[in-house]
Amino acid sequence: MSNILILGGTTEASALASALAERGERAVLSYAGRTGQPRAQPVPVRVGGFGGVAGLVDYLRGEGVTHLVDATHPFAATMSGHAVAAAREAGIAHIMLTRPPWVAGEGDRWTHVPDISAAVDALGGKAKRIMLALGRMHVDRFGAQPQHHYLLRFVDAPDQAPALPRHSLIVDRGPFTVDGDMGLMREHGIELIVSKNAGGDGAEAKLTAARRLGLSVLMIDRPPCPAARVTHEVGEVLDWLRHSAERGV
Repeated sequence: MSNILILGGTTEASALASALAERGERAVLSYAGRTGQPRAQPVPVRVGGFGGVAGLVDYLRGEGVTHLVDATHPFAATMSGHAVAAAREAGIAHIMLTRPPWVAGEGDRWTHVPDISAAVDALGGKAKRIMLALGRMHVDRFGAQPQHHYLLRFVDAPDQAPALPRHSLIVDRGPFTVDGDMGLMREHGIELIVSKNAGGDGAEAKLTAARRLGLSVLMIDRPPCPAARVTHEVGEVLDWLRHSAERGV
């Protein structure tokens, strides 16, 4: 019988966990632990890191994992690299389940930058009212551009106030609506949105809202994806699992 480890923290990971539970598959969903109150899941959950590649290999072997599904955030490049290396060393099947990236369309006013550092550098100049749609991990780095007023939206209330001299903080959990995000941007007088290219439907509302309001977006491109089998569909992961089982993997 298959024993599946899902590296999660995304909507796709939750959808896969639900599909596996419906099929009666043995699976564990692992969170990094950055969200204080993750949604309840239909499979067992573990929280916390593994201790690098060696720690993940020990877990895979110790728990008898047969299949590793990397459904982490598209920007979790370190964890994805560890997953590829650990699966190879442990000799188990591996696949990445990730969202397709967003693509600018007609009416979008996007400027692309390669990473967080480049995004911070791009904000030099006169003060603006900026929505940082990044989660909370990298927010403090924007303190290097203290002239702006930043709008932050976190899933959980932070233990400490962000290191930004001028900011507004909203604690809310998506998915968000276009009308709601347009209202939020108007209320706070937003002039620019800074976003990671996370992809997916749940966080796309802010981009549609920006387009309708004629606002610019500073889009942080994804880090390079490790060499691995990749899919964007839960159904394709289920097919992969079935074919692996038929081959005796």
